[in-house]
Amino acid sequence: MRTSTRGFRRLMALAAAAALTTGLLAGCAEDSDDGSGNEGGGNGGGGKTTLTVGTFGTFGYKQAGLYDEYMKLNPDITIKENVTTRTDVYWPKVLTRLQAGSGADDIQAIEVMNITEAVQTQADKFVDLGKEVDKSQWLDWKNAQATTKDGKLIGLGTDVGPMAICYRKDLFEKAGLETDRTKLAAQWKGDWGKYVDLGKQYMEKAPDGTKFVDSASSVYNAALGGGTERYYKDDGTVDWDKSEGVKNAWDVAMDVATSDMSAKLKQFDKPWDQGYANGTFATVACPAWMIGYILEKSGDSGKGKWDVAAAPTAANWGGSFIGVPTAGKNQKEAIKLAKWLTAPEQQAKVFAKQASFPSTPSAYSTLKPAAATTEYFSNAPITEIFSASAETIPSQYFGIKDQAINTALTDVGILQVEQKGKSPEEGWDAASEEIKDVLGQ
Repeated sequence: MRTSTRGFRRLMALAAAAALTTGLLAGCAEDSDDGSGNEGGGNGGGGKTTLTVGTFGTFGYKQAGLYDEYMKLNPDITIKENVTTRTDVYWPKVLTRLQAGSGADDIQAIEVMNITEAVQTQADKFVDLGKEVDKSQWLDWKNAQATTKDGKLIGLGTDVGPMAICYRKDLFEKAGLETDRTKLAAQWKGDWGKYVDLGKQYMEKAPDGTKFVDSASSVYNAALGGGTERYYKDDGTVDWDKSEGVKNAWDVAMDVATSDMSAKLKQFDKPWDQGYANGTFATVACPAWMIGYILEKSGDSGKGKWDVAAAPTAANWGGSFIGVPTAGKNQKEAIKLAKWLTAPEQQAKVFAKQASFPSTPSAYSTLKPAAATTEYFSNAPITEIFSASAETIPSQYFGIKDQAINTALTDVGILQVEQKGKSPEEGWDAASEEIKDVLGQ
């Protein structure tokens, strides 16, 4: 199989790295997991119970001081975090340990792109946390992603990735366009096609060497994330080529790819990073976690030039959960810790440290981005914009091969049109062949 989920996972790692560089994250000292298995999960020294937490990337719990705070509140508990940097290494390892019935951590993180697989094939390996918490604390669509058909909640939501549009107001002004974030949002509200129409207007008077948007793929992902249909039906049947959500997002992306408004860059490649610093593109579809990435890549030269507006439709890109394996020796204490880590108060603390956007709406009114971040983005009401998006994101069904299908459409299909001059029909056909390979057809 030629495609994988590595693209999405690499971008999340890079976004975390960007936040580190810009000071949204503090130091990144982590307990590394060398793959040897759970060495804690029992009684520590002095009669203490050691709880192990398996995560990937940078979840922010340690960086925000939550482990230390919890251990101070519960002196009989010691917490050890086992971190695997790459999630394409992390998740297969978790699956192996779940199947073996041993070696899993007391708490295991689950990425959104893996949650459907966990729900469909591993639900019996996780504690039903729905019986332990007030589910109304979380966004309904977030809970739905981690809930089995018979109502079992196998994971508690951590962060989400609500969507906005980040734009260079200085470039908009030079192109003779509106620069006010509220008026811009009103112009494209409800329709990504209107956003593309504005891009065509931008290109009529675009400053030399600039394009309206970074890539057609970014517009595709944002448009797809704002609908109710993706690549699977709710019953788990693959339906990507008949999905109205896919068709609509593809049509919008093709409008971008066949025009001159795209910088034709592949997201998270070096030229794309350089595009931020050089002011190559005027807009980018911008989930909450990308704020730190723009800060780092655009640098001092972008300060006060970037702004944030509501996206045409509410959409999500990213997010995770934590679950408690049934094979754990410390289930009672692990459940208690999982509930505490994902409570609104703790999610707000993680946001303050690294801008991971909470999945608990009651925390939204308390969120305060760093002053430097607000100033960089022209004093945009960042938390209000992302909060409004998060609370209206439609529930979407993610299939087991969801990300692999997505990669085929963006990195094969769209790039064929955008970078190689193929027709939209040829791009679709190329993606179709790749997807057949992905699905083993």
